[in-house]
Amino acid sequence: MEKVDCSAEIEACYRRQDRFPLSLGIQLEEIRAGYARVSMEIKEEMTNFHGITHGGALFALADTAFGLASNTRGPAVALQVSINFIKATRPGDRLTATAQEEYLTRSTGIYQISVTRGEELVALIRGTVFRKGPRK
Repeated sequence: MEKVDCSAEIEACYRRQDRFPLSLGIQLEEIRAGYARVSMEIKEEMTNFHGITHGGALFALADTAFGLASNTRGPAVALQVSINFIKATRPGDRLTATAQEEYLTRSTGIYQISVTRGEELVALIRGTVFRKGPRK
């Protein structure tokens, strides 16, 4: 199976039109075939009533890395994602999500995404995508 690399195209699409993560301040740091790294500073409005980062904000960061990495191989949509929240984070923390391809077939892909605060792991995510085939 030939592995395509659409990372330059996906980077351009992200910077131009991926409005939701851009509105959260999610920054694309690196992208290549089967891999993406993004980061975001946690703001006060991203917290829950416990004063820690809302799970939805953390998931949005991880999902952005997942979507970018998986789409570098051609059009892909999530089938399943599971997340383990390991450590709490707070406003002012800078979080980084790194997505790495683990397994790729013609129709599916499996990715591991880690979210860190510096060197400290704060969440671990696994996701599976359905691959729609090569980009036209």
